[in-house]
Amino acid sequence: MRLHEYEGADIFESMKIPVPRRGVAESAEDAVEIAGKIGYPVILKAQVLVGGRGLAGGVKTAETPEALEEIAAELFEKEIKGLKVRKIMVSEKADIEQELYIGITIDGYSGRPVVVASTEGGVNIEAVAEQSPDKIASFYVDPNFGLYPYHARKLFGKLGLTQRTLISCADVTVKLYKIFTRLEALQVEINPLAVLANGGVIAVDSVLEIDNSALSRIQHPLPDYWERIENALERKGKEIGVTYVDLDGDIALISSGAGLGMASMDIIGKSLKPANFLETGGGITADLLYKCMDLVTTKKGIKAVFINIYGGINPIHEGAKGVVRFIKENNLQIPIVAKALGNHQEETWEILRSGGVHVVTDAATEVAIAKLVELVTP
Repeated sequence: MRLHEYEGADIFESMKIPVPRRGVAESAEDAVEIAGKIGYPVILKAQVLVGGRGLAGGVKTAETPEALEEIAAELFEKEIKGLKVRKIMVSEKADIEQELYIGITIDGYSGRPVVVASTEGGVNIEAVAEQSPDKIASFYVDPNFGLYPYHARKLFGKLGLTQRTLISCADVTVKLYKIFTRLEALQVEINPLAVLANGGVIAVDSVLEIDNSALSRIQHPLPDYWERIENALERKGKEIGVTYVDLDGDIALISSGAGLGMASMDIIGKSLKPANFLETGGGITADLLYKCMDLVTTKKGIKAVFINIYGGINPIHEGAKGVVRFIKENNLQIPIVAKALGNHQEETWEILRSGGVHVVTDAATEVAIAKLVELVTP
């Protein structure tokens, strides 16, 4: 679960990490009132759970109440990467001398937390790593030992910071690591961490993503996970127990594994556009596949459905019954192509064919998608 910037800032502040004075507005009038208490100029930041808000026009500066009201009204009319702006954080504008980056995540190779710091804050850290690796330093934390100030000071010492700034950054990093461990986070990030004229620092941004499986264990009060899934189809996917990601295309996809699903999306994308990513996970049943069909065909403009499932221990013949039941009950007329291999595959093929599904028995997904292209291309 990813938190909004203002929610992350509240948690940072509770751990004594310096953050700007701020408030959250749900209308242009709220924004003007908050800015009046903070003082101008102020920064207005659209609160949506995606990155790249600045490039999408979701971060603006207002110098006067008149400008603020106009900008806030515009922001509340915006959609950023498909998400409606419902809240704006109004924040004081810091007098920034330098922008740094601090982030903590889990390294996939070692399984350990890794702290990453850079003198290039406020930009895409992946681009910095590729173009200027000398401006990044990292430290792998032993989770049994923890992160201490001397570790953080050594990390920032590699970046050539002045003594006052180095100490301030080390203090923030230790506190950030405490947040990371206490909230069982997948990622915690400040980009940028602003260096002020006096050598102190202030976190003018916050990114905090928490492991969903840890939500029941965390003692700190957190927002309701379900309420922040704004996409109705993605929420429905969570409710039925599958992983669903809504995309821009018109070819619906049902797969029985993440790797199989991503490979299918890549191949579909060469000539068509996938409408979604959906992977069922284990435990395929007739009821689950019925609900998956209902989910992917709810979206308007779907031209076809591609089903790619593998039956290791999964009873895919049971899943096929759910697919056919949905087709018949809803008189579904769009083309459906299926590749279903493994456990009970011959029985699965016959069931699917009885519902008018185009079954491809070849093991190569490319062959099945070629059939799909043939059916949907005029």
